[in-house]
This record gives sequence, structure tokens and C-alpha cells, in this order.
Amino acid sequence: MGLEYWHWLVLGMLLILSELFIPGFTIFWFGLGALIVGGLAWLMSGMSLTLQLLLWTLSSILMTVFWFVVMKPRMVDKTRAGMSREALLGETGQVIRVPDGERRGLVRFTKPLLGSDEWSFICDESVQIGDRVQIRDVSGNTLVVIPKLNK
Repeated sequence: MGLEYWHWLVLGMLLILSELFIPGFTIFWFGLGALIVGGLAWLMSGMSLTLQLLLWTLSSILMTVFWFVVMKPRMVDKTRAGMSREALLGETGQVIRVPDGERRGLVRFTKPLLGSDEWSFICDESVQIGDRVQIRDVSGNTLVVIPKLNK
């Protein structure tokens, strides 16, 4: 006879709560595995301790692998939010509105920069809609760009 179902439920809750004090988001999955074994032990009373430990190990490992291999890579922030000014320099975008007098131009990037994929810009040289431009500097909320030479 193995552990009672409530032992697994208590262990699972303790492991999940310990994640608050021990960061890393790994212990959580072992706690969730214990909750699963507790539920199975409640449904199928009389499971051996060996089977319970095997189920806990397998479910914990599978959930940990699922998190780190499948879910976590999909949650990567691709907006480049929080990038420093230096990280913006050299990025390339496409002109979608040309500067006209006092009105600034508008450039669109394939990936958002600092949370936005469209930025106003100024340019010392003439550019047309569809031209590729490269960030040379940042002036407040406006990019200073130069036309990108096609090589």
C-alpha cells in the first residue's frame, strides 16, 4: 500500500508554494506532478508506493520538459522592448510615408522596436515610399535614418 492521496495533495501544494521562495519555475512542475498522483491515488485506491513514485517521476519530468522545450521558447519577447539606443542603431526598415516639410516620415520595421513597429523619422537625404532606411541615431521619439544602400 502506498501513500494516501491526501499526502500527495499536501506535498504538491507545498512544492508549488515553495516556488515562491525558490525561483526557477522547476519545482512547480514536481508539485503539479504530486497533485496528479494525488488525484490518481484518490481515483484508484490501493496503488503501490512504487507505482505512485513512478507516476510522480514521469509526470514531473514530462511537464518540466514540455515547459522548457515547448512553452517557454514560445513566450520569448520578440518586440525588442527595453532595448538600449545602441541596440537600435543599424536596424533596417521600410519607408511608408516620406517626410514633407515639417511633417516627419514614417518607417515600418518587420519586428517591433521598443514596442512599436512604426516610427517617425527624419532624413537628410531624399527617400521614397518603399525605400529601405537604416537607423543612424535617435532624437527623442524620432529616428534619424539614412538610405540603405543595396549591395
